[in-house]
Amino acid sequence: MAMKLETVVPFGRSLDEYIKMFDLTEVDLGKRILGVGDGPASFNAEATPLGYRVTSIDPIYQFSSAEILSRFDAVVDNIINQVKESPNDWVWSHHHSPDDLRNNRVKAIHTFINDYETGKAEGRYWVDALPHLTLPYRIYDLALCSHFLFLYSEQLTYQFHLDSMRAMLRASPEVRIFPLLILMRQRSPYLDPIMQALTDQGYALAIEKVPYELQKGGNEMLLIST
Repeated sequence: MAMKLETVVPFGRSLDEYIKMFDLTEVDLGKRILGVGDGPASFNAEATPLGYRVTSIDPIYQFSSAEILSRFDAVVDNIINQVKESPNDWVWSHHHSPDDLRNNRVKAIHTFINDYETGKAEGRYWVDALPHLTLPYRIYDLALCSHFLFLYSEQLTYQFHLDSMRAMLRASPEVRIFPLLILMRQRSPYLDPIMQALTDQGYALAIEKVPYELQKGGNEMLLIST
């Protein structure tokens, strides 16, 4: 699976962020969860000791912990500086400032790094990539995709998005995607046609507000279920 690490921005979110981004209840957390494109999130590392069953997949897992951390260190300050240069684009409720955001991303990646080799050995971190997954049919109850689909609509095609959602729906009967905005804070142009296409195929879809917002206006997720 070809991937160039220098093209990746390895920012990971915490368990608390996942709970808020996807409005996860205790019932949800008790399900077999698939994190799609989790990258260096600490979600899996924090959830596992609590007894939750989380599998994370990402092509970045073909790289070593040292390589992933090195890439993070190379890009983090540039990303935070971009955030500081666009102060009106952000909501500082969960994270209190750009510097707090940086600190939280540093904490998340180090929590991930400390769990990474153990998690790989236990089968909790797998190398796999959208739009076509190699997972068996419906071995998960809930699939989550954070900050990938829709966010990169300008870089990834409509067909890539549709194929990716179909692949996740083969792995799990329920899929949640957050956020619904592109990087420039507008709603993805793919959202409506994808909702129509999946509705026509018999899936139930809903847009739901969630208790998390960092990008201004980015407080909604797409829920897809069979």
